[in-house]
Order: sequence, then structure tokens, then C-alpha cells
Amino acid sequence: MKKLYAKNFADADEVKTPPKAKVEVVKLGNINASKLILEPGWKWSECIKPTVGGDSCQAGHVGVVISGKLMCVHDDGTELQVEPGDAYYFAPGHDGWVVGNEPCVLYEIIESGKDFGPWKHAG
Repeated sequence: MKKLYAKNFADADEVKTPPKAKVEVVKLGNINASKLILEPGWKWSECIKPTVGGDSCQAGHVGVVISGKLMCVHDDGTELQVEPGDAYYFAPGHDGWVVGNEPCVLYEIIESGKDFGPWKHAG
């Protein structure tokens, strides 16, 4: 296994395009790094749920917001809005949507072999 990795999102290993979103994934050994661009009007329950089903997103997310704003509401009613410069964790069981008229750009890291539920079947 390599000790050093670098890949550019312009040469992504995977590109997924569910409604109102673009996800570029680079594989770094056993880690996947994803760049998510969520357009204004993107909402998990409207754009992803019809493809994957379920009542809420069942993936956990760890990431950093680069631009735009995203609101996350957990199934237990707790809410969190993240903005540029925020690092975040969203536990499984949530809905999320872009706030305002600016695209939301996020970077997320996940172990390979796992995938964001929303992105498995979309695009």
C-alpha cells in the first residue's frame, strides 16, 4: 500500500450527478474523499429519497463547508446550519437542504467500502 497519495478532483475516480448535485470522488487507498456541489433548491428528501427510499438519510457525514450554507435536521428534531469554514458531523437519520441562493460546496471523507446512501444509486 502506498504511503503518500494525492489526487485532484478534476481527475475524479467517480462522478455522480443526482438531481441538483454533483459529487466527485477520489480514492486514496482505503479512504474516499468527495467534493459535493449542491445547487440551490437541493433537499435530500426531494432529490435523493425518491431514488433510495427510507424516511431520512441513513449515512453519517463528516466534512467541511467551503461555500454556501446547509441546514441539517435530525430525526430527533435537533437542527444545525453549517456555513463556510465549519467542520461538521451529521449522524445517520437526518434530512438536509441548501439554504439560500448560493450553491453549497462541501468536502467529505469516508472509509472506502462505505458509501453515502444517497449516492449509491443516483447518477
